[in-house]
Amino acid sequence: MNAKGAPMRLSIRNPADFWSGLLFLAVASVFLWIARNYDFGTPLRMGPSFFPVVLSVVLAGIGLTTLLRSFAVDDARLDGFALKGLALVTLGSILFGVLIERAGIIIAVSAITLVSAYASVKFAWKQGLIMAALLSAFCALVFVYGLGVPMPILGSWFTD
Repeated sequence: MNAKGAPMRLSIRNPADFWSGLLFLAVASVFLWIARNYDFGTPLRMGPSFFPVVLSVVLAGIGLTTLLRSFAVDDARLDGFALKGLALVTLGSILFGVLIERAGIIIAVSAITLVSAYASVKFAWKQGLIMAALLSAFCALVFVYGLGVPMPILGSWFTD
């Protein structure tokens, strides 16, 4: 109740933050639900659900903060839905999953980088190709050589 005795109403002042916060909370909830039956372990002996649970809690915290912020901070109205961006980022993720074993990490990371970057209105091919090359090299060095993740640098399309 406010000073005049009328009930107080919350209003969404920033719809983009509101929907983003809900999306983050939904994704975090799904991954927490998926990881619920796996062994959690300890920080020294991590189980299969340790990493997904920790990331889900962090994502839920970001989502809750973003959701609460939508009631406090004024921003421009949400005018439309970026269908092109959503479709290209989704396509990039699918391409990565399909290409990782067949074409290898170099091609898969390059594909997700270029397709996802193309969703931006500021996309430029020269910068996209440079970023794809740098990210591919970085991922190969860190994940394959540094951490020993069993992913092919070049997949079966290039090595048999």
